[in-house]
Amino acid sequence: MVRLAAVCGLVFAAAPGNVLAQEEGDLLRVFMNHARVLRLDRPVSKVIVGNSNVADATVADSTTIVVTGRSFGTTNLVLLDAEGNAIADERVLVSIDEGNTVRVFRQTERKILSCTPNCEQHAEFKTDGAP
Repeated sequence: MVRLAAVCGLVFAAAPGNVLAQEEGDLLRVFMNHARVLRLDRPVSKVIVGNSNVADATVADSTTIVVTGRSFGTTNLVLLDAEGNAIADERVLVSIDEGNTVRVFRQTERKILSCTPNCEQHAEFKTDGAP
C-alpha cells in the first residue's frame, strides 16, 4: 500500500485548539461527526471513498480534500490523478471521540454513550467484552 503522506506530501490541518483526527500506523483516523482537512502538494483529479456510509470526502480544490466521519467503521480513500492513475489507497478509521463519552454499567451490561452534545448510545457490550 502506498503511504498517503509520503506520496502526496500530505499536510493535516485542524481548527485551532481542536484535535479532529490523527494518523495511526496504516490508518487515517477521523472522529465521527468531525471533518478533517487534507492538503496535498500535487493535484488530485478524483477522490473515491469505499463506503460512503462510514466516511465522506469532498474536493474543496485540486489540492484540498475534506474527509468527514459519518459512522463507526473502516473504509478506504482512493486518490486518482488526471490520467486516472492511483496516487494512493489509504484505510480510514472512523471512531468516537473518547473525550466525549460516558460509560454506563448495569450488572452484566455496559453501554457507551457519546455526548456531543446529546448523549446517544453507540455500542453495547457484555461483561466478556464481546459485542
